[in-house]
Amino acid sequence: MAAPGWTLTDAPAQHGRTAVVTGANTGLGLETAHGLARLGASVVLACRNVDAAKTAREQILADLPEAQIDIVELDLSSLESVRTAADELNGRDGTIDLVVANAGVMASRHTLTADGFELDFGTNFLGHHAFIGLLMPRVLDVAGRVVTVGSTAGRAGVIDFDDLPFEHRFSGARAYSRAKFAQMVFAVELQRRLEAAGASALSVAAHPGATRTGVMREQTPFLRWAFTSPRMRWLLDLFVMDVADGALPTLRAATDPDVLGGEYFGPSGPLQFTGSPRRVDVSDKVLDPQLGQRLWTTAEELTRVVYPFGSRG
Repeated sequence: MAAPGWTLTDAPAQHGRTAVVTGANTGLGLETAHGLARLGASVVLACRNVDAAKTAREQILADLPEAQIDIVELDLSSLESVRTAADELNGRDGTIDLVVANAGVMASRHTLTADGFELDFGTNFLGHHAFIGLLMPRVLDVAGRVVTVGSTAGRAGVIDFDDLPFEHRFSGARAYSRAKFAQMVFAVELQRRLEAAGASALSVAAHPGATRTGVMREQTPFLRWAFTSPRMRWLLDLFVMDVADGALPTLRAATDPDVLGGEYFGPSGPLQFTGSPRRVDVSDKVLDPQLGQRLWTTAEELTRVVYPFGSRG
């Protein structure tokens, strides 16, 4: 369990606000969507698997019968799907007050997306970069918020711009850490550009610490067993949180009225593995403005999605 501290009861009501949560059919995404719905937000489950999203919606409605839960099909590994989903959302009435970039994959072998990008980088980073960019005019209209869900794995991330397809020395761990690192660089760079444009919207980030998540589905049978076996539960409970607790940093980043753009939230315990959510430090390499500029330019070239404000100057 999370240590005493910030909980969902500390969050303000979210009535009248619409939140789009990617990967909301299971794990952290589902818990995040459930929490936002409990606070009164209308929630859009943006998911690749529509049937799983329908099941997730029923789960939320079973607990919160009055909740407003919609679904949009979104496969972040396909830019065509990203554009279709964004077009559908932009065509709806109402506001888009919050986008939670939660969905993610952790491939165990070298795989390319439909657009030819390495799967982790193409899905976790480029897919979200494009999706958020296409929704950004709606977010700007209401001075909304973007929350990027990172990972402590991103601390080890390195971006080799000469080998973005990761054709050399590929490993699943390096690919995942690179993608999560890129997401964090994006979150910081987005805030720089919002500030340069004089926009009131915020870019914030969070990470779940060590949490039992669905990303383990992509791993080896041994790792899947280690994270899910009842025999290992006693050991994992010492340094791994349940999903409900792991979602709290994201929920705080999404709802805390005192949050500032560019802030990062994670668990408060040792090594940020477990504990109630608090503000945590961003690594110096994430803050590198030259890296942020280069990654942003690269993402716009690869996705052909240009954000509705100019450069950060």
